This record gives sequence, C-alpha cells and structure tokens, in this order.
Amino acid sequence: MEESNNRRKPTKKKVVAVVGGGLVGSLNACFFAKRDFVVEVFESREDIRKAKIVKGRSINLALSHRGRQALKHVGIEEKIVSKGIPMHARMIHSLLGKQSPIPYGKKGQYILSVDRANLNKELLTEAETYPNTKLNFDHKLLDWSEETGLMTFARSDGSTEQIKADLIVGCDGAFSATRKQFLRRRLFNYSQTYIPHGYMELTMPPINGEFAMKPNYLHIWPRNTFMMIALPNLDKTFTCTLFMPFEDFEKITTGDGVIQFFQKYFPDTIPLIGIDALKRDYLHLPAQAMVSVKCSPYHIGNKCVLMGDAAHAVVPFYGQGMNAGFEDCIVFDELMDQFSEDFSAVLPEYTRVRVPDDHAISDLAMYNYVEMRAHVNSRWFLFRKHVDNFLHFLMPKTIIPLYTMITFSRTRYHEAVKQWHWQNKVINRGLVLSTTGAVLGGSYLLIKNPPNINKLIINAEKMWKSLVTLSTS
Repeated sequence: MEESNNRRKPTKKKVVAVVGGGLVGSLNACFFAKRDFVVEVFESREDIRKAKIVKGRSINLALSHRGRQALKHVGIEEKIVSKGIPMHARMIHSLLGKQSPIPYGKKGQYILSVDRANLNKELLTEAETYPNTKLNFDHKLLDWSEETGLMTFARSDGSTEQIKADLIVGCDGAFSATRKQFLRRRLFNYSQTYIPHGYMELTMPPINGEFAMKPNYLHIWPRNTFMMIALPNLDKTFTCTLFMPFEDFEKITTGDGVIQFFQKYFPDTIPLIGIDALKRDYLHLPAQAMVSVKCSPYHIGNKCVLMGDAAHAVVPFYGQGMNAGFEDCIVFDELMDQFSEDFSAVLPEYTRVRVPDDHAISDLAMYNYVEMRAHVNSRWFLFRKHVDNFLHFLMPKTIIPLYTMITFSRTRYHEAVKQWHWQNKVINRGLVLSTTGAVLGGSYLLIKNPPNINKLIINAEKMWKSLVTLSTS
C-alpha cells in the first residue's frame, strides 16, 4: 500500500483567485493558503503599504468576537488585538455635557477600536507570508467567464491581462465588479439602498499628550435625528464621525455656521476639537454616503462566490460589517471541511446558510442607528437594558441580550433576531403581568385590610421609582 502511494502522480493544485485586497479579501487569502491552494489576490488599487495617501473609507472599526475568531483561525488574533483599544461601554454625552456609561455586556466584555488601514496592511503582510500566495496590485477586474474561470484585468498603463482560476472569490466591496456577472443571470435577487443620512469625519487631537476624553469607551452624542460618535486611536486622537441627514449637512456652508451648529448640539466638543480645526475639517470634504446591499444567491455554479461587502454591504451602526465579512471566511472554511473541499457542494450550501444571517444583520444595522441616535435618550430603553441584564444574570442560558448574542458570540444572526423577538414578548408580558398583579393584589388587600394597601402602594411606588432612577443613573 505504501509503495502504491509513492507511485501516485502529484495532483495539480487548484488556483483560487481572490478579487479584492481589502480586509475580507486579504483574510480570505490566508484561509485558502492554509489549505494549500495556489492563491492569487487581485486588487485594483496600489499596495496601500507603499501608498503615501490611502484612498477609501477611514471609519474606525469595532472588532468583536466573530472577527476575532476568524483572525484566531489564521493565527494573528493577538497581533491585531495588541494594536486595538478596548471599549467597555458606550459613553452617552447629553446636551448639557453630562456623561453616562452604558456597558456593552458583562464585566470583562469589550469591543476593540482598530484602525482600518493598519488592519488591512497587517492582513496583506500576513497573506504574503504564505509561499503559495501572490498579491497582484493595480489589477482592475473587467470581466470573467463562469464557464472557463477566465478573468480579464485592466492595468493602469492601458494593458490587459488574462488569468484562469478554478474558483473566483469576489471580495471587491459594495460596488463589486465580480457581482456584475451575477446581475446578468436569471433568478438573481439584488437590492441597493442608500440611506438619507451621510457621514463626516473629524479629528479630536490629544491634550498635553493624552486622550482628550476617557479612551476606553465608544463616545456617543445622541441628538434624536442625528448623532456624533468618537472612537479612540493608538496615537491618542479620537476619530469623531458625525452622522446626519444630507439636507442638514447642506444647510451648513460657512465656518461660522459650523461653530453655531456645534455650539447648539455638541458644545462640549468645541474646545476638544478646536475652532479652527473644526471649521477646516467640516468644510474640507462633503458628507459621504452609506449604502446597504442585499443579494442572493452568493454563488454561481462551482466557479464563483461572493463574500464581505460584495455580498452584503451594511451600514456601520452595529459595528458588524467587518465582523460579518470575517465570519464569512470561517463559515466557508467550516463548509470546506464538511464537504471535503468540493466546490460544487460547498458553494450552494454557503448561500443557503449565509444569506439569512447576512440579511438579518443588515436589518439590525439599520435599526441600531435609531437606537444609537434616539433610543439611548429614553428612560424606558435604559430601564429595559437593566431588566434584560438582570434577567440574563438570573437565567444566563434563557435570556440573552441581543447585543450580547450579536457581539460576544457566534450565534447565527437570524437566530439571534428570533430569540430577541421572543425575549421581548416574554419580558414585556412579564412586566405587564407583574404590574397588573400588584394592582389586583393591592385591590384585594384594600378590601380585606385597608391600612395594608397604603403600605403596599407606598412600597410599590418606591420600588418603581428606584428602578427608574437606576435606569437613568
């Protein structure tokens, strides 16, 4: 038997072409390289590790459990975590300047503020450590064939290049060139939604070499129809992002108008950002758009599959865009184990498993914008947070806060949403029944023993007042 094994001819390794050298593309290259495929990464931009100016989005990212598990799988979790800043809670800034923390989870649970560009550079460098991986920059995908796997790329010098692959993995963002081939097919569902709100980034510099605010928080200034957030950076700055309807952005056209707006809604940030810097940064670039993309299926035959923003671009309000994209890599890798790397079985199963989850997190991200800019101002919202956390403490396997399921576990997104809806019904009914029970019990005692009901009412009032006070503290 051993002799016959030695006589076998070596099989030709399959070529996997990863289109897009961003976060998900470069991580995916590591996953496929670990499986000993020949991996070719094609990125339309220049190598960002050598670029003087990195083009593209610069919103800070919140790395959480799903993303960390993917990084752990390729052995670089600790390296990335060491370059992030833990954020244990939201820090809510009222109009009067009062700061109130809302913890993300139990003690010890946190999300990490990481720099997008630095993370991308680290992932590209890690992918390059595999001898079976080649990074190709300045390669813009023009077209590809589902029959042959032949891809045509344009170069900046006007030339074109053709490359053939056994599997094409489209990780080329919300405006994916890989996805164009899908749009030509029957029964491909696709939707693209721009929200009426844009975003603008501002920088809060260090003060005397230290952070201008407490660093281990995601700071939020909720103003009901708009908001500003701030995430800490390793250089002791904060990246502040203002999210607001485009029509409101367009009303502010002068430096004086910028300061008047901030004096009205974010007065505590003016001395921290600086008047001149605030005027300069606000008027430097127009507000940027945010798009949500849903599609299905994610694959064509056994030749091509979409991952990351190419399959499911989401708005940034749940901090799950990158984490969901990284989890795509884990899910696909788990299916590769399950189906012995048979692309014809893995790709359709990946679509079946992943589509409902990605659509669920897309909807949650939309919902969470309302929560961040408005609900956090509500006493009922804060009270329910305390109730949910208390019940989670009493029944940790039965009642689990939605944010905990999404951010600190790998519970499937769509199952987390189902659990959340069920929990809301149970808890709301429980609150109604407990209140009704107190009223009915009080009525009975009033008939049987009038003095006792007065004591009961007084105690009930004290209890609810203490709960409301607790929820707003």
